[in-house]
Order: sequence, then structure tokens, then C-alpha cells
Amino acid sequence: MFISKKKYFLIIESTKDIQLSNIKKSDKINIIYRNKNVKDNISELSNFRMICKLKKIKLFIANNIQLCKFLKADGIYISASNFNLNLRRYKNFNFNIIGSAHNRKEILLKRHQGCSEIIFSRLFKTSYEFKKDHLGIVKFNLINRSYNNKLIPLGGIRLENLNKLKMLNSAGFVIFSEIKKKPAIIDRLF
Repeated sequence: MFISKKKYFLIIESTKDIQLSNIKKSDKINIIYRNKNVKDNISELSNFRMICKLKKIKLFIANNIQLCKFLKADGIYISASNFNLNLRRYKNFNFNIIGSAHNRKEILLKRHQGCSEIIFSRLFKTSYEFKKDHLGIVKFNLINRSYNNKLIPLGGIRLENLNKLKMLNSAGFVIFSEIKKKPAIIDRLF
């Protein structure tokens, strides 16, 4: 079940969501730390950042410039709900800027915000109650082609449909909920 892509994005909400010891040293892996509900534990995050550096894992912090600067993270992740256009100036600090979008309007906004890559959501069907629509592989590939293959798919990526990712014209993919459910999936991907 090895999927060969240039980049793998793993979204976590806590440093406890993922065991970095299960991940081999690789420059393909990117972790997006997105913590909405809990106050950040700076010492835990600093240790997590140090381990990421040792394993050549890039760390992106979601919507928090100060935390990103403090941890000397590799970049910032701009969520779809963040409409701030002043974030573009942080490219001068050697931050990579990635964002997420759910439609073409949000894709254009993320391009104006200076995002080098855009995480485009719902590739496959998900179990979210209010989010029933999804793109599918063919529609994703068509949309991705019109944006010069800068889109990275997210949504519904599970162990059962990993082989379908080989048909994507994308540099990588994003995993969110499977990290919490089955930590062993990381061993099967890389």
C-alpha cells in the first residue's frame, strides 16, 4: 500500500495525535498543527518542533503568526475561514504559506494571500453530518489542472481508498481524521 507522492501533509490538533517515533526521517512529510480549542503548551510544542527538525519534517502552524515566529516553524497554514490579506508579507520571513479552500472563490483568495499550495477539500465522501458533497478523482483532476497542479486533496482519505490516490494529478495529499483513528496508517503510507 505504498503511495508515492512528493509531499504528505498530516493535520494534527495536539502533539499527542501523532507519534513521531513511527515516522522515518523524511523531507516529504509536512505536519500542520491546528489547535483551535486548547491553550498551546509552549514547552511541548518546542520539543515537538525540535524532533521535527531532527527528522526533517516540516511544521506549519495554523493561523498563528506569533507562535509560528516563536517556534521558527517552516511556514504558516491559513484556514479557509481566514480572509486576512496582510499574511502575504510573511513570505519575506522565509515562511512557506499554504492555505485551504472549499471552492473556486476561496482558491482565488488563497492565491491573493500568497499561498504556494492550496489544500482543496473533500476529495472523497466523508461522514460529516452537514458536509455531504465531494469531488471525486476526475473532478479534482480537472479543477487542479486549471490551477497548474497547485491543489492538494483532503477529505475522506481512508485506508480503503489509498490506492485511488495513484490516479490523482497532485504532488501530495492530506490526512486528518485517519491519524487519530489508526496511528498505524502512517507506517503503511511511507
